[in-house]
Amino acid sequence: MVRIVNYQKRATEEGKEFFVLEVQGGIEMVLSQNTQKYYATAKKAYVSSTFDEAACKTLIGTEMRGSIVKVDCDPFEYTNKETGVVFNLDFTYQYTPEEGVISKEDKALQKLLGDEIQLSRNGMQLEEQTM
Repeated sequence: MVRIVNYQKRATEEGKEFFVLEVQGGIEMVLSQNTQKYYATAKKAYVSSTFDEAACKTLIGTEMRGSIVKVDCDPFEYTNKETGVVFNLDFTYQYTPEEGVISKEDKALQKLLGDEIQLSRNGMQLEEQTM
């Protein structure tokens, strides 16, 4: 599970504004390479949205199925805003929904419409997962 913890206003290259949701995973304990002591942290990622600012505000605190995963990318520089230290990174964190899970509402709709109807979200076919 991830939780929506904030949102940010961003702009496309053409100047069109939109909002991204900041999602955060659960607490993780990580061993510091410098001090050899554990510290608590949580992975964060940003998800583009079609929501306006008012909707984004109301979504803060909402939990969603899925997780935040580490994804390789082209190398880039990242500056820690608090310390000013510059890091060279070749990964980013990305939200990924749990695949293959149909909600109770989707199951009810599928039963109402008939089992031959396949539900989809944004062109991705959903398959029922038995638990």
